[in-house]
Amino acid sequence: MAIKKNQYTPYQEKIASYGKALSHPARVFIMDYLANNTDRCCYSGDMAENLPIARSTLSEHLKELKKAGLIQGEINPPYIKYCVNRENWAEARIMFAEFFNR
Repeated sequence: MAIKKNQYTPYQEKIASYGKALSHPARVFIMDYLANNTDRCCYSGDMAENLPIARSTLSEHLKELKKAGLIQGEINPPYIKYCVNRENWAEARIMFAEFFNR
């Protein structure tokens, strides 16, 4: 049995990771909420009040965005303050713009 070599470039892997992270309306809401917040950070409890989903579901969405590197969390027990990872957010914006302008 032949082992298949990965045919995807690091660029393709990265943009797919960002795309997957943004593939749910709740995650798009979260990114929009954080990006439009004056300090680009807030506690998950603040977001929970504005989303019609359970806190546990919100936590899973935050986990996916964090896994992709679009957000980062600052732990202040018992709270976690989430912020946009500005470097990766800027990279994602550029990558998507380039991708869709091809």
